[in-house]
Amino acid sequence: MQLNPEYAGKTYPPLPAWRVSAAKIREFALATGITQPVCLDEAAAHAAGYPSLLAPPTFLVTLAQEAEAQYIQDPAAGIDFSRVVHGEENFRLERPVYAGDLLQATLKVEKARNVRGHGMVTTAVTFTDPDGATVAVVRSSLIVRGEEG
Repeated sequence: MQLNPEYAGKTYPPLPAWRVSAAKIREFALATGITQPVCLDEAAAHAAGYPSLLAPPTFLVTLAQEAEAQYIQDPAAGIDFSRVVHGEENFRLERPVYAGDLLQATLKVEKARNVRGHGMVTTAVTFTDPDGATVAVVRSSLIVRGEEG
């Protein structure tokens, strides 16, 4: 099955709001080798002037992947996840993310096209706060390898 290019421009419904937890920030920091005290210790974060634990810049990838699953698991999108290769990812933070933040993620498929038998996809997950202000955007590029032979 080939990637469905008609999904380019499609925006999925927002995920339910998600509360950033200190435990998840610590867990992500430790799993990725981040040792800055402001990401691990509440007292250190407060001493540095932060309202609570500071999330590492790439922390939002965990929720971004949950939002991207809406598209990847959509049968009509034409994505065979066993053939997906992650091409690129970037993060644009409008402000830091802290433990206690309430964020909502909305996925948009920016590009979806077939090139020489392979699918090329770019998605953007926009994170907003309860006031609707953009907190961050995580953009991913995926390649869906075509069938061999």
